[in-house]
Amino acid sequence: MLNAPRLDGIDPIDPFAATVRGITAPDPVHAALRAAGPLVQVDAPAGGPAWIVTDDALAREVLADPRIVKDPACAPPGWDRHTAGLEPTAAEQPSLTTLDGPEHAALRRAHAPLLSAKRIRAQSGRVHAIARELLTELAADRTVVDLMAGFTTRYPLTVLLDLLGIPLGEVDRAADACRRMLGNEPGEQKRAIDALSALAASGLGDDGRGLAAELRDRAPAHTTRGQLQYHLFALIFAGQLTTDAALGTLIARALTDGPRPAPPDEEGRDELVDETLRQHPPAPFTLWRFTTTALTLAGVRLPARAPVLVDIRGINTDPARSPGPGLAFGAGPHFCIGAQLARLELRAVITVLRTDFPEARLAVPFGELRQATIGGLQGSRLTALPVALHG
Repeated sequence: MLNAPRLDGIDPIDPFAATVRGITAPDPVHAALRAAGPLVQVDAPAGGPAWIVTDDALAREVLADPRIVKDPACAPPGWDRHTAGLEPTAAEQPSLTTLDGPEHAALRRAHAPLLSAKRIRAQSGRVHAIARELLTELAADRTVVDLMAGFTTRYPLTVLLDLLGIPLGEVDRAADACRRMLGNEPGEQKRAIDALSALAASGLGDDGRGLAAELRDRAPAHTTRGQLQYHLFALIFAGQLTTDAALGTLIARALTDGPRPAPPDEEGRDELVDETLRQHPPAPFTLWRFTTTALTLAGVRLPARAPVLVDIRGINTDPARSPGPGLAFGAGPHFCIGAQLARLELRAVITVLRTDFPEARLAVPFGELRQATIGGLQGSRLTALPVALHG
């Protein structure tokens, strides 16, 4: 058997380091991983070796392999949960992102009809209206506004709470909890999860008419109220975090005076969204997966409980990759349940900017925008997005 190549000696390449760089600056991490081979060994933040998949075909194999699971209970012994960025185990807190096999399939069946393409298309008018209302409010005083501060967090949260049937007066509270989820203070994530879970409970009343109440009625019979609230927490947090990151880059690309102006037609908007997600996926890597038994990938023998990641950004931007769907929303049984909603939110913003704010422009050159990541598995987010909505 082969040994997986390592990134040793290619200092300062670190796949998990916090970074700040210009939006047009090359990212050396993913190119270095790709150049090293289809399966690359790295040092995990929580200690010990980890393996990163950099090949599209191998990635799809890994994402569909039942021997490679998401349950943090299968992480290497001794891994610190906080350092590794792990959720509670499936036994402690069953969820779409920790369950596998039949239990995951049953929980996914409860979620899927609520976020199907048909259901999401029916919400198109409402999602466009929310984007219009928020942007119009920001544009009222006709000054330059930072959309990363005043829009990209509130917009997906407003859409999510509206769909779930949670009072929109809770948006600020939800935004605060989402920000605290990314903090490093001990216990802060737990408090933020509790706050979002409690907020979710307001959509679970007997008179609830949103998707929260529907999920309550569709969830497997053994689902406890606490588990249901955690499912709703996951929808809110994941839906905000990923869409927030994608929105900033999408709007910047749409408003730049460079080679990619916002297209006026629906097909062109879809192409802009797809290309943005390909080049700047909200998450650079998948969440951790772990082997349940010793197995062989790309000729490399991995032990049981080996941590594995898929390099989403590196694979999406591989110049040798054949055309086809990217991995921004994953693949296999864990394909993102909210992909249809995320795409609608992104398309709606481009449509509203084109129709309601045709003179909107970036207030700084595109190349001066900067993106930052806090490290680990977190994606990058623009540090600021100054826009003159009225030109």
